[in-house]
Amino acid sequence: MLSWLSGRVLAALALMVSVWGLGSVPDSSLRSGIPSVGGPHGPVRILRFYATTGSVQRGDRTQICYGVANAKSVRISPSLQPLAPSANRCLDIVPTHTTHYTILAEGYDGNVISKVLTLTVEPAPEPQREHTNFI
Repeated sequence: MLSWLSGRVLAALALMVSVWGLGSVPDSSLRSGIPSVGGPHGPVRILRFYATTGSVQRGDRTQICYGVANAKSVRISPSLQPLAPSANRCLDIVPTHTTHYTILAEGYDGNVISKVLTLTVEPAPEPQREHTNFI
């Protein structure tokens, strides 16, 4: 029984030493498959930023959709609402006039990138008057 227990202890110690040794090797090809602690790696990217319609009539609802990668924070100006980084998210909006929207995404390295889109708002159609025929 004692030899079985000591064999398991030795195996556990060998595993711990190999893991510790792997952790102390800087930028080795052995570590390339192991993600490091912290934020995502690579530059911040804007994957998508668009309105679901090219134009909208005043008072109508549409959506602005965005997607970012490797972003620590994201915002759309003029401010729509608090946003979180997401690969694919859409927001409901009801614009009152033609607006230039700007998305700003900040990466974990401090770099900020942006894109602009313009959403055209057309005037609402005039209500039709009823025609009354007088005889």
